Amino acid sequence: MELRVRALETVLTQKGYIDPEALDVLIDTYQTRIGPRNGARVVARAWTDRTYREWLRRDATAAIASLGYSGRQGEHMVVVENTPTQHNLVVCTLCSCYPWPVLGLPPTWYKSAPYRSRAVREPRGVLAEFGVRLAADTEVRVWDSTAEVRYLVLPMRPPGTEGLDEDALAALVTRDSMIGTGLPLAPPARAR
Repeated sequence: MELRVRALETVLTQKGYIDPEALDVLIDTYQTRIGPRNGARVVARAWTDRTYREWLRRDATAAIASLGYSGRQGEHMVVVENTPTQHNLVVCTLCSCYPWPVLGLPPTWYKSAPYRSRAVREPRGVLAEFGVRLAADTEVRVWDSTAEVRYLVLPMRPPGTEGLDEDALAALVTRDSMIGTGLPLAPPARAR
């Protein structure tokens, strides 16, 4: 696949359809400035700062923008919080509306018709396929992103993370945990 991409890029460059420098800037933007690491920072801040967490739940767009993460596809954000009794799952049933500034480019499966339909019809089955098994009494709530509203899941903070700083906490947050198809990583075992 990588060879195909490089060959396509070469042909498009030779024909003058793309500027390699502009392409490099675009790639760098999505690798270093836009993406799941931004969302992980939002989550880590919410886990460590009660005031920020409340603001995030009240006005996610402004709270997220205060950390410098805003822009196209990041307007009208709503944060939904996982709790011991409720797990949230995000889908866009119409297309693939997705909060790019905090999650980066959407994964292929997010845009697929099977995910978009099954997440609504059988969310527990979809979660199980992603390795997420919840207690039978945990409610699964499905949120349908649209061009007007995009959702970000605030996952529960993993046990054993007391005393970790924001950087260490952010390293535990995965893209999938902010969509609801995954959980945060467990903290590394501490030396005795």
